[in-house]
Amino acid sequence: MADIKDINDNNFQAKVLEAANLTIVDFFAPWCGPCKKMAEVIGVIADEYAGKVDVYKLNTDENLKIAQEYSISSLPTVLIFKDGEPKERLVGLMPKSAIIKNIEKYL
Repeated sequence: MADIKDINDNNFQAKVLEAANLTIVDFFAPWCGPCKKMAEVIGVIADEYAGKVDVYKLNTDENLKIAQEYSISSLPTVLIFKDGEPKERLVGLMPKSAIIKNIEKYL
């Protein structure tokens, strides 16, 4: 499974908003059970879309600025960014097929 890179308040701009590729950000917290299951799904997707999609995870407990900026109130939440703009918000544990359907719209 792919090693999904952590991002934070400091590098979010460079890694996500200025990214050339479609970018997925998995907003999670270490105490969140469904987040752990979602991380497994996101890892598989990261493998399958390597080179086409950049995949990151952001710990909302440690990065309140970005979590608040994007109104993350439920976990897990996955945002799909294209050209620095959030295009899709996926809230809650979702099957791989639903996430892929949303990714494919922008590739």
